[in-house]
Amino acid sequence: MTAATEIELAIERAEDLGKRFALTARHYDETGEFPFANFDALHEAGLLGLVTATEQGGLGGGLTEALSVVSAIARGEPSTALVLSMHYNQHYSLRTSGKWPEHLVERVIKANREGVALINAAQVEPRVGSPSHGSLPETIARRVGDHWRITGHKTYATGIPLLRWVAVLAVTDEPVPRLGSFLVPTSADGIRVEKTWNATGMRATNSDDLILDDVAVPVEDVLDIAPASEGLKRDERMGAWYFSLVPAIYDGAARGARDWLIEFTTTRAPTSLGAPLSTVPRIQDGLGQIEVLLTVNRRLLRSIAEDFDAGRPFGPDAAAVKHTVIENAIAATTLALELGGNPGISRDNPLERHHRDALSGKAHAPQNNLIRTMLAKAALSRHAAAPALPLEPVPVRTHQQPRLAVVGRS
Repeated sequence: MTAATEIELAIERAEDLGKRFALTARHYDETGEFPFANFDALHEAGLLGLVTATEQGGLGGGLTEALSVVSAIARGEPSTALVLSMHYNQHYSLRTSGKWPEHLVERVIKANREGVALINAAQVEPRVGSPSHGSLPETIARRVGDHWRITGHKTYATGIPLLRWVAVLAVTDEPVPRLGSFLVPTSADGIRVEKTWNATGMRATNSDDLILDDVAVPVEDVLDIAPASEGLKRDERMGAWYFSLVPAIYDGAARGARDWLIEFTTTRAPTSLGAPLSTVPRIQDGLGQIEVLLTVNRRLLRSIAEDFDAGRPFGPDAAAVKHTVIENAIAATTLALELGGNPGISRDNPLERHHRDALSGKAHAPQNNLIRTMLAKAALSRHAAAPALPLEPVPVRTHQQPRLAVVGRS
């Protein structure tokens, strides 16, 4: 079997799992419990190793394949999809960035191959917020012999009940401080989780707070460490993974809303109408608007993924895609609620849950105002850099010489 065929089959398995996960999504939303069973199923389907290199036992998928899998899972249970997307982001970086020490690469990949061993980054903090705003973390790593001793407080540690490792962003206490990510096993002494996640949507992500109290990490278990004065360096190309997979989750929630609305309007036939609601022009127009929004989303997400995999430049377009896709997802679920009427807002139906999940997309940094400011500055910079060349106008011509003789009517 070729690698391409294996990936195609993996995507088919993801589509099947997305449908199965949808059957228990209401339970996880109502209870806020973490969907452990979903990750057992993802491991059994070989999907946790989707982006791991083939020579290391994975499927060797790129962003296009990861997008297909995450989208399929999100359509059924988006909290699972968000945790999975973060796992993929870390594993692709591990595979290609060159920033990971070889012993950490081997450790993380071996565990991922043998069982459910999720990994995510922990960067956001209560006081300084996201590092995307430019502030250094308050989490400190002290060198003590052959270990780092890490103390700090991280928020929004998505998937923490099942994470095997967390890449903790911290500053060293050296005379010339350095900034880096320290690979911390969640089984280490001094780690505790503070239950803080009680959001309106995406309730099963368990994005709780992570408290580190003098946690020991071997001195060599650090990656991408550099002078703190240089700030956090992000790989602009690798940003495509975040800017594609995260909005795909909320697009998936919107597609779940669309699916329910179609089922509802095609099976609901009020006696006063004598036909299904789907025959009403207003319903058809609304569904058409939703289709426009979701079609644009699909095309935008796919284009960034394909550009990344092909090595083509995309500049700030990826951030603009995140902005647009999440806004479109919210617009689609809002319209679906309007068309669904009272059944749409009933908690007995999934539509209101899909809407709450889609709204959660706004919480992901960078926020839309920062994206718009970045795009504006880029446009102004291009204008300032463009040479002011004199242009010759195209001559104005007010008539056209007929090519054929015009014969009048007799």
